[in-house]
Amino acid sequence: MTSAGATAAPAIDARTHAWATLAHCRLPQQDLVALLREAGDPATLVAAARGRASCASLPAAARAAIADVRDDALAATLAWLAEPSHRLVALDDPDYPQALFAVGDTPPALFAIGRVALFNAPAVAIVGSRQATPQGKEDATAFARALAAAGLTVVSGLAEGIDAAAHQGALAEAASTIAVVGTGLDRVYPAANRRLAHAIAERGLLVSEFVPGAPPEKWHFPRRNRLISALARGVLVLEAGVSSGSLITARYAGDQGRSVMAVPGSIHSPLSKGCHRLIREGATLVETAQDVLVELGITTASPRAAPAGAARAVEPSHAALLAAIGEAPVDIDRLVARTGLAVATIAAQLTAMEIDGHVAALPGGRWQRRH
Repeated sequence: MTSAGATAAPAIDARTHAWATLAHCRLPQQDLVALLREAGDPATLVAAARGRASCASLPAAARAAIADVRDDALAATLAWLAEPSHRLVALDDPDYPQALFAVGDTPPALFAIGRVALFNAPAVAIVGSRQATPQGKEDATAFARALAAAGLTVVSGLAEGIDAAAHQGALAEAASTIAVVGTGLDRVYPAANRRLAHAIAERGLLVSEFVPGAPPEKWHFPRRNRLISALARGVLVLEAGVSSGSLITARYAGDQGRSVMAVPGSIHSPLSKGCHRLIREGATLVETAQDVLVELGITTASPRAAPAGAARAVEPSHAALLAAIGEAPVDIDRLVARTGLAVATIAAQLTAMEIDGHVAALPGGRWQRRH
């Protein structure tokens, strides 16, 4: 993926070549950092592993891991780096995110497309369910846009649902968004977010610790989550089930000394269970973007609210049914019991209200009021 409006990438010099080589070797990151400290620079370390320089304490396993990097895989990475806007940002780079130095398991090199200056901008992470409700996605977009308008870059994971909505909301503001992904940056996962990924490459920042060509392995995503939280001052969770990966991000945030915040929801919604668990465990309950700014200790004018949608006024004949829905997801059988209306009448009114933007259909035949 290439950002069309970006400047040309720097030439592939010896330093970049060496860092790209080290990004391909399968050494534990803490071991690699220790070896770099011993060798002094990445080019010397690579040369030592290949017998072209000396390094007093280069273990045989490390020497083999570096020397065995496949030429074709390295060539593909170097070709990717030669494209305009593509960057390798390593530990010795002034653009490397300073926040990562304060957490364990620091990646020695990151691959990036877009505005690398965002790495060191004040940021907040917004994460949540891939199977988000329409209201949840609207809330994520509104929170992201308001927080970006207040000067916070929004970090998330480019997943469907809450992540995608948060990225979309922040793109409208100068603070923009960072998408941390669990694949190489030569592919978009999930493919449904391809257009969004291109927009982020143009106006925000795409980043991965995985080399170009890396597929979406299951173990990549917890590693991605630790970077999402580390890049931000705090993590805000919207709509998360009890087994959601968002809770992994929240746990990393707590371990890293970041703020953990959660938006509560209906006691009847499975997508509220994870948020409620976080709140019980000490996360800050959040209802507005201003709550987030207060939690992060940011003093600013009230964040600008996202513009309201263009929903039509509620038809008088639909008002009783809308009141019966209330604030929690509900099925038609329960609406029959609450209103005494026939199933066909309720179904027709729900369809009309969905078109007008007042309700949304959820999986399992349930309906939810939209605000």
